[in-house]
Amino acid sequence: MTVEDPAAFPAGVRQLVPDDDAWNRLLGFAELLRAQGELRGLIGPRELDRLWSRHLVNSLALLDFVGCGCAVADIGSGAGFPGLVLAIARPDLHVSLIEPMERRVEWLEDAVAALAVENATVVRARAEDLAGQRAYPVVTARAVAALDKLARWTLPLVAPGGSLVALKGARAAAEVEAASRVLRGFNATATVHEVVSPLDGESTYVVEVVPGQS
Repeated sequence: MTVEDPAAFPAGVRQLVPDDDAWNRLLGFAELLRAQGELRGLIGPRELDRLWSRHLVNSLALLDFVGCGCAVADIGSGAGFPGLVLAIARPDLHVSLIEPMERRVEWLEDAVAALAVENATVVRARAEDLAGQRAYPVVTARAVAALDKLARWTLPLVAPGGSLVALKGARAAAEVEAASRVLRGFNATATVHEVVSPLDGESTYVVEVVPGQS
């Protein structure tokens, strides 16, 4: 298996981030993950050679769904996908990396400090415990839960006029159908967007959920 080499990536990958500073931070994040991700139980050994296609570029599929300058709550940030990647690529955002597990919180704090990502804040909490405390224009999530559960946990955090944007796989439409009753409870509409990776041409799916006014 060939290790992914950022120096050989198509130009479209580099163009996802605004400048050399952001690109160098993204490279640095990849190196941190390669050096520590498996050791700290964040990344499986088979994923190390595909960090970019499976995790970093995949996380960047959300870029077009996050407005300029807004506050973002990334639920279940884990290794930093997609929240820390978004914070690196979009310095105009302020991203709250919300994660309940202590060892993952420690990793996120270490990564934010090592990469000097000033627009990211680590919050140790569960999404459902934050309901009523703060609302965000955008809530993001990746590999947290099926959409029915994810909607119950996260839609109470979405500010009026805001949205939940979740990275999903090829069964995204089926998840939306399975979550229909939950979504109706929030008077929410869900749209599935296909995003093609500029790295390998593979599709990922972004589910955009917009709750109605109560």
